[in-house]
Order: sequence, then C-alpha cells, then structure tokens
Amino acid sequence: MNYSMVLYILGQILKFESAFLMLPALVGLLYREREGVPFLLVAVLCLLFGLFLTRKRPASSTLYTREGFVTVALSWIIMSIFGAIPFVLSGDIPSYVDALFETISGFTTTGASILTDVEALSHASLFWRSFTHWIGGMGVFVFIMAILPLMGGSTMNLMKAESPGPSVSKLVPHVKDTAKILYGIYIAITLCEVLLLCAFGMPLFDSLTTSFGTTGTGGFGIKNDSIAGYSPALQIIVTVFMILSGVNYTFYFCLLSRRIKDAFRIEEVRWYFCIILVSAGVIAYNTSSLYPTTSETVRHAFFQVGSIITTTGYATTDFNLWPPMSQTILVILMFIGACAGSTGGGMKVSRLVILFKTIRKELSLIIHPREIRKIRMDGHVVEHATLRSTNVFLVIYFVILLISTLLVSVDEFDFTTNFTAVASMLNNIGPGLNLVGPTQNFSIFSVFSKFVLMFDMLAGRLELFPLMILLMPSTWRKK
Repeated sequence: MNYSMVLYILGQILKFESAFLMLPALVGLLYREREGVPFLLVAVLCLLFGLFLTRKRPASSTLYTREGFVTVALSWIIMSIFGAIPFVLSGDIPSYVDALFETISGFTTTGASILTDVEALSHASLFWRSFTHWIGGMGVFVFIMAILPLMGGSTMNLMKAESPGPSVSKLVPHVKDTAKILYGIYIAITLCEVLLLCAFGMPLFDSLTTSFGTTGTGGFGIKNDSIAGYSPALQIIVTVFMILSGVNYTFYFCLLSRRIKDAFRIEEVRWYFCIILVSAGVIAYNTSSLYPTTSETVRHAFFQVGSIITTTGYATTDFNLWPPMSQTILVILMFIGACAGSTGGGMKVSRLVILFKTIRKELSLIIHPREIRKIRMDGHVVEHATLRSTNVFLVIYFVILLISTLLVSVDEFDFTTNFTAVASMLNNIGPGLNLVGPTQNFSIFSVFSKFVLMFDMLAGRLELFPLMILLMPSTWRKK
C-alpha cells in the first residue's frame, strides 16, 4: 500500500473541497446571511489540512487498483465529514449525525433528507446541499483529473473506482482528455437546463439548484413540495433533463463526434428508453382515474418514471397514493437504475442486459451442451472479467440489501418502509414508500439506522467494491 500517495491525493481532495466551499460562502455574502461564514471557516480548515498533506510529493506516485479503490472510498468519506460541519456551525442542522447524513446524501446524489422544513434553511446551505449533488454526480476525481495531472497512467485506477458501470473505458487515449470531455458534456447539459428554466420563469437561484440536482441526478429540492409547486412547463423541462442525465455519456460523445450510427448501436441506451416508455405508459393508464386530465396524468407518469429510473428522486405528486401496480413498477425501476457511464445510480441497465444474456446463454447450453456462444454488447464480446465482476456485484448488492433491511428493522417500522428505505439508499434515489415516501423524510430513523443508511448510500454511489475493499484487513497490509 502506497500510503504516502494516498495521503497526498486526500490532501488534493481537501484543497478542491476548500474551493467548492467558497461558493456557498459567496452565496451567503450575496444574500447577506451570517450562515455563509461557517462555509468560509471550513473552507480555510480544508485548505490548511490539504496544504499539510501535499507539502511534499511522494517519491513513488504509482497507484495500483488496491490504492485506487481505497483512495476513492476514503476521499468520499472525508469530503462528507468536512462538508457536514458548516450545517452544524450555522445552526441549520444542529445535529452532526443528521448533518453528515444530509451531506453524504448530497455527495452520493441520493437526495434523501432528514429535514422537515427545507425552506427554513439559509440560501448558503440550500446552495451547498444542491451543489454537493453536482460535485458527486460526475465524480470529484473526474473533475480533478480534468485539471491536474496527478500520477500519469495510474489515474485510470481512480476512474475505475469512482465511475459507475460494469466496466470503464476511455473515450480517447488519454485519461485526462476523457475527463475533460465528460465534464464538458456535464457542464453543457447543466447550463442548457439553467437557461431553459430561467427562460420559462424560474428564478436564477432555483434554476441553479434544480439543475445541480437534475444533471447530478440527486434530487434535493429547495421547496418542501420538491418540484410540485412549479408550472407544468418547468416540470416537463426537468423531466427531459433527468432522462437525458441518465444516458450513458458515451452516447453523447458519439453524437459530438458525428458517429450517429455508433451512438444508436449502444444497446443499453435503447433498452433504457424502452423501459421508460413502457413504464410511463403503464403507470399513466393505471393512474388515469387520479388526475383530471390525460395530459396531467402523462406528465406525472413520465416525471416519476424519469425521476426514479435515473435515481434523481424529485417528485411532482405523492406516489404513495398510487395503485399497487404503479408503486411496484417504481420499486422495480429503483433497482434497474440508469445507464452505466451516466450520473445515475441503481444496478445499471447494462448489468441487467448482461445478466439476461448470461441466463439465455446458460439455458441454451443445457439444450445444446456443445454449443459455443459468446455474450456480446454493442457488437463486442463481453470479457470474462466483466461477466465475473457483474455476477459478484449482484451477489454483494443483494447481501447488503438484505442485511441492511434486517439492521434498520430494529426501529420497528413496517417492512415496506424499511425495505424501500434501504433500496432507495443503495440505489441513491431518495424517496421510498410509506413512512419514507415523497412527502416524508428520514428523520424518523434512529442514529444506528442512519449510519446503516449512510453506509448504503456510499456503497451504492461507489458501486460497492471500493467500500467493501476498505473493510478488508488484507487491504491494509503492505504486501
């Protein structure tokens, strides 16, 4: 384990977090709020720690897979620990455990909140909550790699640990250039949404915070009713951008490279849009009696399907009141999630496509034992390492899901509440059903259960493996 390099990168992370914290401090200054001062103080604290850890560059800058996974896991934990402090110092969230829950929920783009009155928060805190979504959506390491050359070729191990999906590949030969392209697309989508929301009457502050939550697929609203209070036109814009944010960014890169055919050959993207259309259609039919007009029914159906499958978590209606079939579809979409290589969470459409192709192959081999069949995605053979990783991921995923559901049951809430709470945390969605529905929050859980849910949020955002490796004793041995 290259401890010196791990600490050096953690120092770089803290310096970047210091810069990020200056933005809510500036917002506090613009709105003349004293709550902006704690963000400034913590920014200075992060900078001091960061300078101390990076005062000397390590002799060896090599990062192997183990160091990459450990560094990413520790970075997200440390960012959350420091990012929670301003909430406590400002008095917006007096309890540090609650502030940590809110911050982890922000960085992991989960959007689950312990707040009973969001609108009581200062503008500085509201901005920071939403901005953590934007930071965590694409990933802080992708951002840093787009700016700093940390350690040459070893950066790929950091990208593999932080980027969602069964496999990670470079869009162009150099990792730094790939990171720049990803963030360029990310920023462009964000700016487009901000401009459209402003053009249709949403205030600039609301547009910024809503866009951070949409493109980061986070879902922290700045209103107690989430997005329900905004006009239908604004809800439609948010719906479109939620769905676009759940698309594999390789699709956009192909479009920008004028490789239109390659873009639409991506199976995952085709399945993603098919799932959305079918799910929204069934829900619209199933909930038609709940709304006065067909257009309103379709709007709510597409919004909630887009919100849940992309794991954004915004709401325009209380789907706790929907019929069981519609609720069941939403729960299924929780697990499916968005595309790999997007900012969305969940198991990812690509993993499920690979899983079903694997099942089909095994069934075919029972009938035709001598048959040689390769599993292909987008015309390419899926490597054995990817298949093995997908299978292991699914096993770990369901083990964590079941154990976490058991652990939070100590609070003695009903099964639907416990199960959907854990499912929404592990898939980085936000709202669940019953007591954790779209009009409720997670303040009802005990401190113990909140720590379990915080672990689930981090595990879900980091695709399980980095956090699991962090807990293995053998990880910390030198050899």
